[in-house]
Amino acid sequence: MNIITEKFGEIQIDENLIFDFVEPIIGYDNLKKYVLVEHSENSAFKWLQSIEDASLAFPVTSPAYFDIDYQFEIPTDKAEKLGLNSVESLISLNIVTIPAGNPRKATINLLAPIIINAANKKGMQLILSNSNYPVKEPLIKE
Repeated sequence: MNIITEKFGEIQIDENLIFDFVEPIIGYDNLKKYVLVEHSENSAFKWLQSIEDASLAFPVTSPAYFDIDYQFEIPTDKAEKLGLNSVESLISLNIVTIPAGNPRKATINLLAPIIINAANKKGMQLILSNSNYPVKEPLIKE
């Protein structure tokens, strides 16, 4: 399947790799279909591209790439909504904000990870309750 995107132009995607968000990304309530697009080969980053809005693509990464100690628990009701039965099928990514003109000031949102069940392609943005994780954790330590 081909889709048109603002950032990447026309790209071919595997329909079997489209994620259906059962709970939306904050501020994007009407958008439910996303796909992961490679940033570049061996990059720590990917793009979470909306299938429904060509202009929307979030840079995402795993905190582990940047030696950020990060653990959280998924509430039972959220795991059930995703149909998540094992941690082996869990994909966990975090949205990155890269300020124009100064990528060394990039931050990662640790308070609201993107979690996806790779087995059934259901995803959501999970807001961690009772957490001290920040929305804007520096990605690169000075």
